[in-house]
Amino acid sequence: MKGVTKLILDIMMGAVIPILILNNLTKPMGAPTAYVLAALVPVIYVLTDTLLISRRFNAITTYIALTAIMNGALAFWFVDGWRYALKHVAGEVVAMLMFFGSIAIGKPMMQFFASQVFQADTPNKRGALRSLFAQSPVKRGLILSTAIIGLENALLGIISFILTRKFVTATFGSEQFNTQIASLSAITRIAFPIVAFGAFGLAFFIIYRAVFRVLPSEEGKSQIESEFWDLMKQGGLINDAADFSVQSQG
Repeated sequence: MKGVTKLILDIMMGAVIPILILNNLTKPMGAPTAYVLAALVPVIYVLTDTLLISRRFNAITTYIALTAIMNGALAFWFVDGWRYALKHVAGEVVAMLMFFGSIAIGKPMMQFFASQVFQADTPNKRGALRSLFAQSPVKRGLILSTAIIGLENALLGIISFILTRKFVTATFGSEQFNTQIASLSAITRIAFPIVAFGAFGLAFFIIYRAVFRVLPSEEGKSQIESEFWDLMKQGGLINDAADFSVQSQG
């Protein structure tokens, strides 16, 4: 699926359609039913994309799918007031704990994201990548980038909790409750992904900068123009030339 098409679908299924359901189907379907349907549309979309369309199973898609499943389960927790505000920020709280917790146990979460980006698709490459990640500048970059994503989730969680308490004041099951959620979603489901995208962009910039501090440069090329695994080979981190050659040709 092309990038632009995927982005449009993400916005439609994650924000536009749920808001339309809350605003237009609350009366004919009933507020609770419309609420559940609106909450489940993004969940079904993410799981369908992950399991049936893209079929890419890695750290990134697993994280996204598990978050979707959690949100789907929480859709059936019918609460309002501060409990709804707490439910609304559950995703950010879990993500914050995962990212900061991964630093605490010495396995910063961004190393798994970076592994997918660098496409370490053979045992030899995975071993080389582990050696690269163990080097001090790269390890510090992975820790810092992981902390940035953890902090981003913490800040968004705080902001989301405050906004939810301000916007969603009606009782669950009422039409006004759904209307208020639609108004809140118009802000959070569009603005928050933009912030998250920026945070991940900064995190990967830090990782790339740390990696290129360790790897050599090819003559006449900037490091960003070079093939990553060529630089790994020149840096002595790829030892099995045959394995490297086969994978490069494939």
